[in-house]
Amino acid sequence: MNKKQNNLIKYKRKTLIIISIIALILIIGVFTLAINIKRQTKAEKEQEVIKEEASQNKDVLESKEDNSNKLKLNNYMQKAEEKLKELTEDEVIAQLFLVGTHTTSDFEKLKEKQFGGYLFFADFFKDKTEKQIQNEINKFNEVSKVPLLIAVDEEGGNVVRVSSNKKLINEPFKYSSEIYQNGGFEEIWQDTINKSKFLSNLGINLNLAPVVDICEKETDYMYKRSLKQGKEITATFAKTVISASKESNVSYALKHFPGYGNNVDTHKTTSTDERSYEDIYNNDLEPFRVGIEEGAEAILISHNIVTSIDPENPASLSPKIHKLLRENLKFEGIIITDAMNMGAIVNEYTLEEAIINAISSGNDIIIVTINKASKENYDDIIKAVKTGISNGKITKEDIYKKAKNIIAWKYYKGML
Repeated sequence: MNKKQNNLIKYKRKTLIIISIIALILIIGVFTLAINIKRQTKAEKEQEVIKEEASQNKDVLESKEDNSNKLKLNNYMQKAEEKLKELTEDEVIAQLFLVGTHTTSDFEKLKEKQFGGYLFFADFFKDKTEKQIQNEINKFNEVSKVPLLIAVDEEGGNVVRVSSNKKLINEPFKYSSEIYQNGGFEEIWQDTINKSKFLSNLGINLNLAPVVDICEKETDYMYKRSLKQGKEITATFAKTVISASKESNVSYALKHFPGYGNNVDTHKTTSTDERSYEDIYNNDLEPFRVGIEEGAEAILISHNIVTSIDPENPASLSPKIHKLLRENLKFEGIIITDAMNMGAIVNEYTLEEAIINAISSGNDIIIVTINKASKENYDDIIKAVKTGISNGKITKEDIYKKAKNIIAWKYYKGML
């Protein structure tokens, strides 16, 4: 065999090897493609099943929500009435008060009053561990004949009474506007769930949030704390928070009815809202209306004087404002005043006058804070109501009705 024939044989062998390798690669490729197609088809079928199940679950969830959106506090009125029989007259009166406190130092004074609940501020939580807070809240409940509303202002941003404590959580909750801008309503939903779990774990069952005031100008006092959006988006925000909260043991209070607008800080001074009724009705009420339809349990009333509705009284002390909420918006839940120790109130009214007017105007729960700077004490809270009854400005029947509403709410919340 000559050299030329030998090279030809080598060439044929190399060609055959290359063809074999290419063929093998093609076979492996076809086989792999077939497997991937099969897997993809299976995954698609599984995804279709998941979507179908999700759709069915959504229908069930929506059906449940349709049935549960209404508060139905009337279902618990009989139980609430029986519970009221276990209380003295003073203890019935005390159910109407959410008492603000910074510390547990007044525990002995507070426990004998049997108030309906407590509003704890940042000082109460400062530097404490989770266990310390749980123990202190349990201590309050252990001496209460009726389980307590344990409330905080945990809006996010610059109003973080609890999450400002780094011993409890890595970072404070964020402004609602920041959450919305970064993740839309999906993140708003998740933030509500996270916030509720965090608060519930400590023993807190009422969050005086969210702020659903419509504030679109940076100069508005409530701008930073608001969603910074118009009425439609803010209304969806209200709906999202209320809907998400139903999956937790924490209730939320929409605020500040009938809408804060561009009014000044009522913590410091009197605030007068001179917008037209049409402007307020067509814009500011929308988040509250949608929140109520979603099953809002509580609404907090501002201290702004809304001249187009009631030019004489702050909203919190105005029968006309409460009529708007009850009759026009059909709200059947719990109405809560903003704090009675704020400048818009204390600059114009005595504590006794403020409490009597708050009850007669239609509030269920009155927030009162007694601190070292206060001239009044805890006894004065109960005395104020009794004075109102004796001079005919409020009735004992009305007090019992409000206390029954509050206890019925506690039954609804699963506290009793």
